[in-house]
Amino acid sequence: MTESTGNSLCGLPGAPGLAGITQIRLYPEPSLDDYRAAMQLADTEAGARLGEYMLLSWYDRDRDFESPQHASECHLDSAIPGYVDYGVSHGATLIVDIESGRFVFFYMPVDL
Repeated sequence: MTESTGNSLCGLPGAPGLAGITQIRLYPEPSLDDYRAAMQLADTEAGARLGEYMLLSWYDRDRDFESPQHASECHLDSAIPGYVDYGVSHGATLIVDIESGRFVFFYMPVDL
């Protein structure tokens, strides 16, 4: 598996509002089978980097499904998808992007 970091997310170079958020890009070999495998990988990464964490939002391109559901309906004319806006506006400090936007997860640490 390879990892890279950078400023683009899901093909949106320089997307506004992502400053200060750690962005991790993972390219597992072989490619992941499905969303469940991607979530397990992303959760492992979040746990290693944040300790206790909360998953805020996510996107599964294979099924064109996002959480929170219908978040992008308010963003139809926007370059920023709803799941991105939701994650950023609710305190995400980590984005795990798997396979160039195939699966994207937004996390925040939980302070105990």
